[in-house]
Amino acid sequence: MHETFDHTADLGLRIRANDQATLLAEAGLALTECLVDDISTVRPTSRETIEIAGDDPEYLLFDWLRELLLRFETTKMLYSQIKVTLTPSGLSATAAGEPLDAERHPLGHEVKAITYHGLKCVCEGDEWLAEVIVDI
Repeated sequence: MHETFDHTADLGLRIRANDQATLLAEAGLALTECLVDDISTVRPTSRETIEIAGDDPEYLLFDWLRELLLRFETTKMLYSQIKVTLTPSGLSATAAGEPLDAERHPLGHEVKAITYHGLKCVCEGDEWLAEVIVDI
């Protein structure tokens, strides 16, 4: 589950999941939902493997979202299906989606950057919680 919250001129993402891998996958989908108005219009026609190194949960979250945003900025790739597996050295994800099609994917927010401000990725009891502010 994920939701957005207002943060001055930025946008906050709050994600909850039962485990860290699901949390990271949900965070990736939340970013896509910021970029386009309707994620259901993004077809999973192309699959990519994405690997991110790191063991600190907050920095892993940050680097993961930054990589997804970079792929959108450079190749206009949007992802509508994401499966994350944690590895001893970081994460390995299979992300499925397609490049932006302006006719089918009306743009949502212009996300300029993922920020460290208010970055949070913690296990609270039996649930993982992440909060990240994106610069829009």
